[in-house]
Amino acid sequence: MLDTKFDELMEFPCSFPFKVVGDASDTLADRVVAVVQKHAPGDYSPQTRASSKGTYYSITIRIKATSKTQVETLYVELAKIDGVKRVL
Repeated sequence: MLDTKFDELMEFPCSFPFKVVGDASDTLADRVVAVVQKHAPGDYSPQTRASSKGTYYSITIRIKATSKTQVETLYVELAKIDGVKRVL
């Protein structure tokens, strides 16, 4: 697990954005939402942007974070998605 200072820097619950950068794929946004739903169920409308050459997609999804553990878990789980390069 990650050892962050989210609990010292943030008050929960709060709105928290994740940006997931991965290989361009029509299913990337759906896979990101599926992982988020496991840890933060809700109604999500992620924003998808393609890189200038169309090689990568950037998916931004905002959740209602309830704890440091939840945020850390999502960073780890989102990074495990096939084709994901970075989670910011």
